[in-house]
Amino acid sequence: MQAELVSNKRVGAYHHMSFSVGDLASQALPGNFVAIAVGGEASSMILRRAFAIYRSTEKGPQGGLIELIVAPHGQGSRWLTNLPVNSTVDMVAPLGTHFGIPTEPVRALLVGGGYGSAPLFGLAELLKSRGCRVDMVLGASTANKIYAPLEGKRAVSSLTITTDDGSMGVQGQITDVLPEIITDKEIEIIYSCGPMGMLQAITQVSEQFGVMHQCAVEEAMACGIGVCMTCVLPVTGEDGVTRMLRSCIDGPVMDGSKVIWDSKRKIPEGTFGA
Repeated sequence: MQAELVSNKRVGAYHHMSFSVGDLASQALPGNFVAIAVGGEASSMILRRAFAIYRSTEKGPQGGLIELIVAPHGQGSRWLTNLPVNSTVDMVAPLGTHFGIPTEPVRALLVGGGYGSAPLFGLAELLKSRGCRVDMVLGASTANKIYAPLEGKRAVSSLTITTDDGSMGVQGQITDVLPEIITDKEIEIIYSCGPMGMLQAITQVSEQFGVMHQCAVEEAMACGIGVCMTCVLPVTGEDGVTRMLRSCIDGPVMDGSKVIWDSKRKIPEGTFGA
């Protein structure tokens, strides 16, 4: 669809971008993502770029909105963040799996790294509407890469921030603070978004404490619809068989305990079809 850019605001190291998508917004849930054609009609950048949905709003002054947090790192994301308001982009949405929401109120911990924390804000709102207690941990290398700490603080019961250089919150890694929070807050489920190394470390902590862990994996996606097979990773199914699954359609949200994190981008021995 052609989505109109209605807002483009710089927030720290990132851009908060809102697109008018009409009724499509009602279908988007925390964990879903969009794929956007970048570079314009004359561009040589033929592959779409995938962006996690920050928040979806069904009704507003511009109708249904999908909001994204974009880090202008590569050529495609820089092109996108430089677009003026009222521009249109070719967007496919919503894509992928979303976070599972408990049927009964639980004590949830949301953990995000850098701009990868984007989907957690909408998830926090949804969990709170279901009666869940929600705590949050946000981490990054430095303070300006923590997205919207004030919004995070308002959205949850408690917010803990970690930075590698100590410029904000606790100096250290996200996993340094998890054991105490899991114990003190009696956490029952962890939801996470961020770099793959961080997700792996969170999985190790969650397994140590016997806590369920749903994570949104960050494999590079070229097509976003399950055709190109570039985003596969090994995941063990309920039947105990390891298969190479596509992050874009079998994920990005997965059970952290089922992902074979130490495969080092190779097909593990015993994988189905190998």
